[in-house]
Amino acid sequence: MADKMSTVETLSPLTADGIYRFFRSGEEETLALRGVSLRVSAGEILAVTGPSGSGKSTLLACLAGLDEPTAGTVRVAGERMSARPEVERASLRSRHLGVLFQSANLFAHLSIEENVRLAQRLAPPKPSSMSAGGILDRVGLLKRAGAVPSQLSGGEAARAGLAVALANDPPVLLADEPTGELDGATEQRLLTLLRTHADRGCAILVVTHSPDVIAAADRVLSLHDGEVVS
Repeated sequence: MADKMSTVETLSPLTADGIYRFFRSGEEETLALRGVSLRVSAGEILAVTGPSGSGKSTLLACLAGLDEPTAGTVRVAGERMSARPEVERASLRSRHLGVLFQSANLFAHLSIEENVRLAQRLAPPKPSSMSAGGILDRVGLLKRAGAVPSQLSGGEAARAGLAVALANDPPVLLADEPTGELDGATEQRLLTLLRTHADRGCAILVVTHSPDVIAAADRVLSLHDGEVVS
């Protein structure tokens, strides 16, 4: 049975089994996540939806190792992310995870190319990794490589954030409302880039309210009050 589970986890770059997250304030207890389980396969885009307060952001933080589940297990690229020291979780993130936030993941004082190079220095190089220039070319920002974040439009900042998230060619990409502040045309361009990366074998999970992102996903997982409802 153990060998069979190991095979499933190898085939699914991102897995969560029975994730619970409790928050306590005095004698009050809030159940943010209630036994959430999911799998994201290589080449798949999974959209996670639900109303505000349903647990989407908490789930994303637990999957990224930025928050610790109260119970349950998260595995990324077959390695356990949960219940480990932060230094080990940070190492796993740098090697196996790309994380794209709505507000982008850029250092304001660095150029876009410097942001990508910094992300690349945080993990051992992979044979499949591209140069910083190659990554920026892929997202259509090669000519803006020397610009700092404050000089970018909203669409350019979103693509620059994606370039940083993809800097180490991660097998898993987590994105939190990546198109929330974009116009329709820019949103479609970003979705095309996500699909291209999924077609190269990346497992992608996107937290979203956008109908267009939901339509572009391979599967949709809906949360309500911390539970999976569909």
